[in-house]
Amino acid sequence: MAEFWTNYLWPLVVILAQSVLLLVLLLFVTAYVLYADRKIWAAVQIRRGPNVVGPWGLLQSFADLLKFVVKEPIIPSGANKGVFLLAPLVTGGLALSAWAVIPVNVEWEVADINVGVLYIYAISSLMVYGVIMAGWSSNSKYPFLAALRSAAQMVSYEVSIGFVFITVLLCAGSLNLSAIVEAQSQGDWGMFNWYWLKLFPMFVIFFVSALAETNRPPFDLVEAESELVAGYAVEYSSTPYMLFFLGEYIAILTMCAMMTVLFLGGWLPPFPIAPFTWIPGVIWFVLKCTFIFFLFAMVKAIVPRYRYDQLMRLGWKVFLPLSLAMVAIVAGVIQFWQYAEVR
Repeated sequence: MAEFWTNYLWPLVVILAQSVLLLVLLLFVTAYVLYADRKIWAAVQIRRGPNVVGPWGLLQSFADLLKFVVKEPIIPSGANKGVFLLAPLVTGGLALSAWAVIPVNVEWEVADINVGVLYIYAISSLMVYGVIMAGWSSNSKYPFLAALRSAAQMVSYEVSIGFVFITVLLCAGSLNLSAIVEAQSQGDWGMFNWYWLKLFPMFVIFFVSALAETNRPPFDLVEAESELVAGYAVEYSSTPYMLFFLGEYIAILTMCAMMTVLFLGGWLPPFPIAPFTWIPGVIWFVLKCTFIFFLFAMVKAIVPRYRYDQLMRLGWKVFLPLSLAMVAIVAGVIQFWQYAEVR
């Protein structure tokens, strides 16, 4: 019995505790990410933003949560009720589950699996099912059109993201996210050893593809109010509606974390010398994620929305050939250096 407890039950208890802690922190951080998004947008437009609920508006997200929870959920009479209610749960659940493999510090992850990159890629690919389920089950033309538009958009930019992953794993030699961070610590140049410099075109492609993948402006054509009202979520209200946009913001945080891990050295300090090494790695990770999210928020505030044909042309005619070429170039350069070292 003691052996069964030590080998099976105790590891399960630890994983459950880590998962609950991660979920609580993630939901708390999401509340303030939403607040920051609104504040940055307000600052660009020279207005105050949320400033009433709590000091400096810090409790605005929690007030919005309360509003959504106490509202009555209305389900259209013609909707497929089971799929209609399952869709937001799928979107929210998948978005949260992606964080199981993301390392925020040395050995600070729920599951340190050797195919972490593939796991994230699979989860981001499955996110489209929640959108399609919502659009189809609503039994309405606008949500269905938006769901098809969203599916095409997400699939188009997942191709480019896949090639970005390939170039990074060619350089790092591993699909393990912690190993990718460790690979960027080799050398004495600190932040200039990170992959943002070596793979700068892929860094830009990943950033823009992440905007499209998470339906962020200027690629928010899924929720383009002037064309499709509120997109695939037009028939939703109350908590199911909130779950969709909770999933969207957590997916944004996931993309910020992936950019940090793949290109910005994860938890590594900018330079491997004091006083930078005195600061805990998790602080560096959070600061880098915050910087990436600030870029996301500034793009939302500054760049005008694309037309749908421009969005597709950018994905298939610009990013796909460019990312394919970069995969070939990176593979060729690595092969050349290995051959030169052997000689």
